[in-house]
Amino acid sequence: MKKFLRWLIPAVLKLITVIEPSGYENLPEKGGFVIAVNHLGFLDVPMAFYALDNWNLFIPVAEKWKENPLWRWLGRHLNLIFVDRFKPDLKAMREMIKRMEEGQTLVIAPEGTRARDEKMAQGKPGVAYLASKMGWEIVPVAIIGTEDRLLIGNLKRLRRTHIKLVAGKSFVLPPFPRENREEILQDYTDEIMCRIAMMLPERNRGYYAEHPKLKEYLNSGA
Repeated sequence: MKKFLRWLIPAVLKLITVIEPSGYENLPEKGGFVIAVNHLGFLDVPMAFYALDNWNLFIPVAEKWKENPLWRWLGRHLNLIFVDRFKPDLKAMREMIKRMEEGQTLVIAPEGTRARDEKMAQGKPGVAYLASKMGWEIVPVAIIGTEDRLLIGNLKRLRRTHIKLVAGKSFVLPPFPRENREEILQDYTDEIMCRIAMMLPERNRGYYAEHPKLKEYLNSGA
């Protein structure tokens, strides 16, 4: 079945989209790193398998989708991990750490859900916590053009949707200090999100549009 999906996903995406990737030189050669992305539409999940052409990756998705038979089936074949977004999910965290130690790549949207208003929401701290604790390398990736509204509108007009995937420079978060851990965790989360936001159009930056850290990155060209 995986063989069939490896053919099907690129075939469908090539039929309905024109994808322009850039920044592949920023991806580490080996697995065991994090790709942190923004989440604009339902097309973002298959986009990971198309862009990397590498199935040695896994993607956390909201636990609510586990109740859907189709998503349960996809979860088995697309390496999805169902995660409780509303409380610490220790079982899911242990599974993520195990897979990373095996050399798999974690693809995650820190927002936790897609942006129905087409703008970035505040990031959740889970990935920042794990990345800092475990010393994982993070590659920020901006997805541009996958808004559901645009995709559906283009499908109705029999047009392909133009999508950009932009990978930024990788970085590693420092270990947590003993004091002010919650404040530092929020700062680490904002750093991940602002590194993604700087590669997005202004219209999609949402919660981070006026963030001081984003302005610092934009001014420095980081």
